[in-house]
Parts: sequence; structure tokens; C-alpha cells
Amino acid sequence: MKKDAILSKIKADKVIGLIRADSPDGLIDCARALAAGGLTSIELTMTTPGAIRLLEKATAELPDFIFGLGTVLDTETARAGILAGAKFIVTPATLPAVNELCRRYSVPVFSGAFTPTEILRAWESGADAVKIFPAEFFGPNYIKSVKAPFPQIDFVPTGGVNENNVADFIKAGATATAAGSSLVQAKAFKEKDWATITAKAKAFADAVAAIK
Repeated sequence: MKKDAILSKIKADKVIGLIRADSPDGLIDCARALAAGGLTSIELTMTTPGAIRLLEKATAELPDFIFGLGTVLDTETARAGILAGAKFIVTPATLPAVNELCRRYSVPVFSGAFTPTEILRAWESGADAVKIFPAEFFGPNYIKSVKAPFPQIDFVPTGGVNENNVADFIKAGATATAAGSSLVQAKAFKEKDWATITAKAKAFADAVAAIK
């Protein structure tokens, strides 16, 4: 899948599942559960033990699902993730060297930022979108405020996004969002309660579909 197609799919779904998995099977089953609810992308964080190995197995098993690697802090990790099949890279802060590497491999990169100065720096250093983190403190109103001077920049707010406010974030100007425990609850993941995760995914997808 080419870069433009990956970005288009994420923009269409508008919700990325942010998870910390503990096994390849769990990650694959979670992806299937999300897809059953209408969501087709996951950001697997590098805080997951053995994340690169998990990612490699998951991308081989589900080549059409959009798996990304998050909490990437350096170029070595970004390259390892890309070679393992990551279709996008997410950094918690702006790392120009990582952005440059992702552009070299034609892989989307979302750089973490919060203030207007940080947002502009992320975009100028080559980010395809800016991860607004943490988004829970100021909510959709903050997205609306910073979108005004930066209409050309795609925002992906992360933190505090749930099925009840995801539409508000999108209406405020977010291109997409990333949802963690509000979408993939730790208890449901641990107990392999995929039906609950599918129901949550559907709730998010329905909320996005209802935006007018």
C-alpha cells in the first residue's frame, strides 16, 4: 500500500486504535476485532515488549490492515519498524531526523507537538500530520483554535478521545484521532473479549459516520 493510500484510509476512518499488546496473537485478534467494528488501523507503541517482533508477525498475517509503530524516539527504531512492515510512524515529540528517514522510505510520519511553535516546527520538519498530545487537557476547542492559523496542517489529537467526543474533535478540525483505553480497554484485551472491542470500534465508527 502506497503512502497516499495509507493516509487516505486513515483520514477516512478518522480513528486509530492505540494499543500496547503482549503477544502477536493478541495483536492480530485485536486488529480483526477493530476491523469488524469498522476501524482498520492500529498504532502499536514501542512501550510494548518485543514490539518490532509483534509488528512483523502481525503485518505478515494481516497485510491489508494498517499497522503503525508509535512512541518512536530515534531513526534506528523507525527503520526497524518500517522494515518490519509498519505503514506509518508516530513520534511523541518532533524528531526531524525521524521525519527525514520516513520521507526517504515514503512512509507517513506523525510528529508529536502541542504548542503553536511546536506544531509549526513539526510540519516544517516534514511531518505528514501533527499528533496533538496530550489532547485531553484542552479538548476540541484547542484543536479549533490552533487550526485557525494552520489550516494546511493535518492534526491527529491523541489522549482523552472517546466515542462521545470523537465527533467534536473532527468537527473542530482534526483530520483523524487516536484512541487508547477508551477504544481498547486493557481488561477486554487481556481477557480476549473481542466482542467488546468490536462494539467499541463500532461506536466510534458510528459517531464519525454521523458527522454532518
